[in-house]
Parts: sequence; C-alpha cells; structure tokens
Amino acid sequence: MDTRARIEDRTARVVVMGQGYVGLVVAMRASEAGFDVVGYEPDRDKVARLAAGESPIEDVSDEVLAAALARGYVPTADPHALEGFDVAVISVPTPLRDRVPDLSHVRNAAAVVGDAVSAGCVVVLESTTFPGTTTEVVGPILAERSGLEPGTDFHLGYSPERIDPGNPTWGLHNTPKVVAGVDAASLEMVEGFYGAFVDKLVPARGCGEAELSKVIENTFRHVNIALVNEIAMFAHQLGVDVHDAIGLAATKPFGYMRFTPGPGVGGHCLPIDPTYLQWRVERDLGEQFRFIELANDINDHMPHYVVNRVTLALNRAQRAVNGSSVVVLGASYKPNVGDMRESPAVPVISQLAALGARLTVVEPHGDAPSGLPVDWVRTIADAPLADADMVLVLTDHEVFDYDAVVAAGVPVLDTRARLAPAPHVERL
Repeated sequence: MDTRARIEDRTARVVVMGQGYVGLVVAMRASEAGFDVVGYEPDRDKVARLAAGESPIEDVSDEVLAAALARGYVPTADPHALEGFDVAVISVPTPLRDRVPDLSHVRNAAAVVGDAVSAGCVVVLESTTFPGTTTEVVGPILAERSGLEPGTDFHLGYSPERIDPGNPTWGLHNTPKVVAGVDAASLEMVEGFYGAFVDKLVPARGCGEAELSKVIENTFRHVNIALVNEIAMFAHQLGVDVHDAIGLAATKPFGYMRFTPGPGVGGHCLPIDPTYLQWRVERDLGEQFRFIELANDINDHMPHYVVNRVTLALNRAQRAVNGSSVVVLGASYKPNVGDMRESPAVPVISQLAALGARLTVVEPHGDAPSGLPVDWVRTIADAPLADADMVLVLTDHEVFDYDAVVAAGVPVLDTRARLAPAPHVERL
C-alpha cells in the first residue's frame, strides 16, 4: 500500500515536529482522525509531561491528551522514532535574533526529518516564515540529508498555521486552511492529509503565495493595531475618549474593521512575523517596507507609553513610582491563556520594577519569566489590592473580578478598556 492509500484509509504514520501551541493541536486532531501519530519534541521535560498526560497548553485538555495517548499517540525526543513516517509536519518556532529571522529551529527540524525521508512520503512546513523558505531552505536540507529530490522522489508542501490560542469559536478543524505544494502531486497529497481533519481547504498557487498569505494576515493586524495605538495616544492628549469613538466607528456596516488599542502586541505572530517579510524585502530587493517599520516603531513604543501613564497617574496622587505598590492584572499576551511569548506586559513590568515600584503580578494562567523582581500570584485575593497605590490592567482575563477591582477604590489604569467607568478608572 502506498502513502496516498494509507492517508486515504487513515493508516498513515504521521510525525509532528514540535509539540507547542501549534504542533500539539495538529497532533491531537490527526490522532482523532485515526492516524498513527508521533509528536517529536526536543524538550525532554515537555515530553515527560506529555507522556504523563499533562498538557502544556490550554487548547488541549488533559482529557484530550489522555485519549490520544490511549489511541497510540507517542511523544518523544528520539529522532529514530521518525523512521518510516508517511507524513511529517514541521511546526517549530521562527523567532527573531537581533531583528533578523532565526530559522535555526526550522533547519534543525528539517535535518531530523531529512534523515527519515523515504520515497513517496510527504513533508509539510507549517511554521510562519518569509516567502521562499519551503523551497530554498527546507527542500535543500531534506534533499541533502535523504539523497532524494522533493517533488520528484517525495512530496513537499507548505500550510501556514492559523491557530489562535484560547479562541473558543475558531479552531483547527473549522478555520479554512491554506495548503500548497511544490508541484501538483505534492499539493494533492497535502490536501489529502489535512482534508482528513479540517473542514475547508484553500489551495494556493504555490508555496511562496501560501507563505506570503500568512505574513499578510499578521501584517494587516500589526499595522491596524499600530494605527489605533497611535490614535489612542493622541486622543488622550486631546481629551477625547478613543474607545467611545471606536465604538461609534464600528457601527458602520461596511468599509471598517474594529481594532482596539492596548499596551503593545505579543505572541509569536504580530511582533515577529511582519519583520520576516520586511527582512526579505530589504535583503532581496534593497527596499524598505515602510508600513511594517512604522508599525514596529509604534507598537514597540507602547510599553514605554504605558509606564509613562502609570508615572503620571501616581504623580497626580502625589506618589513617586519608586516605592509605590502596584498590582498588575495579567501578564500573558492575550486573555485566558498562559502564553508569555513576546508579551508586552513583560517590558512594562520590567520597566516599572527598574523604577523601583513594588509589583504584585496576578497571572492565573502563565508562569513568571525568569529574572522579574515581582511577587507572582494566581488570584486577586492573593494580591494586596486594598493597600495598593495603583492597579494596572495589562491582560483582561475572564476570571478576574473586575467589579471588586472597581469597588476597591484604588486608582486604576486599564489598558484593555475592560473595567466599568468610574472616577478613579483611567483608560489607555
């Protein structure tokens, strides 16, 4: 039986490289679809947790993980476990290093996969990256390690991840998924695999177009968030309620999409992915991507702006930042998840700590990054709310009792416009 037939009858052996916010979700859905799934993860501590049935992310419950383990899902850090795979999905981080794309995780994963590539297999890259990565980086590594040619001896494709951690409505199964291949046969095999557990597939003309589509999505959000962040800063100086204005604008049923200001942008996507496109344009075309450059400048400045607003609010209360007790609500990059990747809350907290503030961070989902000189607690009840000089809302988790925060009467800077209006509540 060939690879195509094994995919069609759900007996294919699937390897998912990386068991994080994207890879683990893919592994669980593939397992639920009936495939024999191996989750490769070089972090041995994470592998041990997965094998014990402890999920490291909110989007995969312990119950879902336990069911997958019972079906035969195998988390492992052993490269030999990849041997004999039919489909390999590469879902590893693509961070920045000194504002330059760092593809080391992709290259390492491709090398490990390449050692196990066999004729007829399928390899799909899911990591967000600049156009050309699949054919110019991953393909050559696979060919060098295996001695086989992509598109000739085995199939190679790209399918950008669209996982939104903590989203209760849109998941992997019902979010339309872009798929691409280096040739028609590769595209057909990629479609066959994802079609087993994703409701709608959207074929791309090629891998470059699929890679660019993902960066377009994130650049669109990045630029528009920068726009409302800059508007919010000027609106505050003009004495205009930007949140009310945004609500009014949002009543228009066409030609407008609502974006709201905040303390910056976080997660893997917005602070990083647009810069991948910017870097590629500058390197290959010698041109500056001015929109991305400007959006980076504005959004990178937002944590400093928040610190300034805290300083001014404390000054009005005749308090210095140095020695003031500040309770910070939320530190992850978005509500209801513990994902601390590139969270704008971290530089805000770091800057306030450097100014001498006594900080208590209430974060029910995520763990404290190393090196932060703060008290890290899980609930508002564990924070010195009544004795605080100020409360700073950075991430609006649903579990927070916002009525209790308002009732405490402590000055509040709400960067997420979550609290009910009150004389002592100031919005970003």
